Amino acid sequence: MPQPDFAKGNGLVPAIAQDATTGEVLMLAYMNEDAWNRTLETGEAHYYSRSRDCLWRKGGTSGHVQKIHSVRLDCDQDTVLLLVEQLGGAACHKGYKSCFYEEYKDGAWSICSPKVFNPEEVYS
Repeated sequence: MPQPDFAKGNGLVPAIAQDATTGEVLMLAYMNEDAWNRTLETGEAHYYSRSRDCLWRKGGTSGHVQKIHSVRLDCDQDTVLLLVEQLGGAACHKGYKSCFYEEYKDGAWSICSPKVFNPEEVYS
């Protein structure tokens, strides 16, 4: 069974979550081997938090869980692509549908992803 090459990134590989229906890129996080295995076992996205130094289940606090539709590895086996159904409508901890909610276009920055929830209410 293919598995990411965790040694290349000192135990971590980037993991991109993409909406399985629309193709929109929702977020980028990191996985260690435990997060990888739990994702495959549960069918829900698990990541490794570099800032908190721990495993986390996406949506564990907010309820905005990522249900896995497909898991892909790139040709070097050092990047994971998750095609997901984003429950609750938001992948970003700042309340936006996508973590990539700011766009530079025509010389100006603007918000390009809808805000779904108020993080102060969810993470209080």
